Amino acid sequence: MGHLRRRGPGTSVIFFILAALLSLTGLDFITAISGAATSISNVGPGLGPIIGPNGDFSSLPDISKWILTVGMILGRLELFAILVLFLPSFWRN
Repeated sequence: MGHLRRRGPGTSVIFFILAALLSLTGLDFITAISGAATSISNVGPGLGPIIGPNGDFSSLPDISKWILTVGMILGRLELFAILVLFLPSFWRN
């Protein structure tokens, strides 16, 4: 049960990093936040006119699509297992 509590901060950090990177590519706040949430988990379409229920991802800049692709890969993998690889205590034991 303890590992579930530790997974939350890692997922949140990745979510906010993705949202910040998407914002830096020129996307508006709602599109960046909902795009990050959509890519990490299977929550369906994003919010807003660009990637909302009536929109799609084709109008996004290429760099935004690459960022979302990385988010999708991280979202499909076990984030906790990936984050553990970067902890020095994991390699010491």
